[in-house]
Amino acid sequence: MPVLPELAAVLAAASARTRPEPPGGGPVLREAARGYWDRRGLHGTAGGIAAAPGAQPLLLALIGAHGGDVLMPRPCPAAWMPQARLLGHPAYHVPTPAECGGIPDPYALLETVRRVRAEGGRPKLLLLSVVDDPTATVALPELVREACEAAVDEGLHIISDETWRDTVHRPRDTVLLSPAEMCPDDVTVLADLSGALVPAAWPVAVARFPDNPRAAVRHARTLDILTALGALVAGPVAHAAAHALGEPDSVRDRIQRAAALHTEVAAAAHRAVLGSGALARPPEAGCHLYADLGPLRSRLADLGVTDSMELEEYLTDRLGAPAPGGHRFGDELGALRVRLGTGPLLGATPQQRAESLAAAKPLELAHVARALDDFAAVFADLR
Repeated sequence: MPVLPELAAVLAAASARTRPEPPGGGPVLREAARGYWDRRGLHGTAGGIAAAPGAQPLLLALIGAHGGDVLMPRPCPAAWMPQARLLGHPAYHVPTPAECGGIPDPYALLETVRRVRAEGGRPKLLLLSVVDDPTATVALPELVREACEAAVDEGLHIISDETWRDTVHRPRDTVLLSPAEMCPDDVTVLADLSGALVPAAWPVAVARFPDNPRAAVRHARTLDILTALGALVAGPVAHAAAHALGEPDSVRDRIQRAAALHTEVAAAAHRAVLGSGALARPPEAGCHLYADLGPLRSRLADLGVTDSMELEEYLTDRLGAPAPGGHRFGDELGALRVRLGTGPLLGATPQQRAESLAAAKPLELAHVARALDDFAAVFADLR
């Protein structure tokens, strides 16, 4: 998406700031994050907030602060497993329910925890995402509740990645329940602001800790790790991020426009994928969809594509845009799954993308229609 002019002006006004924020973020940024979550029903104090230059260093610090073995759904964001491995923490995938991705099936979670303990492991931490990347699904509240209750009963702390919560395609028809609303003492919430609030080139992420003594200790450990990493938010970026977190009218309008645009384009891409005979859950959030080309295995084999690595190479070449295979998200290599981004369908230039964002009927724009036709043709060739 084009940079919101108001945010660009705020960043420019702070460009003379030569010092980074202190570890975990300064008081203005932390108070803005507190207010952001307060408006979503997650109340707390600015002292329970930590910020970092992007989700990866912040998640690395959170995992390091908690210790123990890490559990996560399959599939999951591409960075999660490498983060745990980098710290030397054993990590395990848990299957997701049929209805959605992002959260573990409660029964599979219990079985995995008991198996890991029987093998001498120490499961301590569960990562999940109610609004999921890569599957672009939103977990039903009852499934979230069952998964969280199972985790807490087994003594696991939960890190809930809610980066994409503001990109839900149909907010009036979607009930989004944060795990922190159900288990306030056992959930840390993480959000990469580049999901909806700031450009990806301005790295900043924030975490909200529970309001209890145990969380205060973990918060302090997280700041220690961020200090050791030198993971400090740049001063101008922090100023712009605090402004975005305050959600002035222009920011709210941009979020709504971007979500509406991705809703239409993702739905069209989803229709094209299904038309080829492939499978994909209807995208409910974000700017992507997750497709299973297993039903097309025979045709793909004729083209020399037999696993997700080869599928990634094949589709990236033909689509002219990255199409990471499911193996990057924890899926089995032999499963023919792929994450398809909708961003490249919005235009090849900043001017075209701005036009897409402003259009009342973006699918009727020549460059969007052409991109969707090319996208559909790639999948039509696989029938």
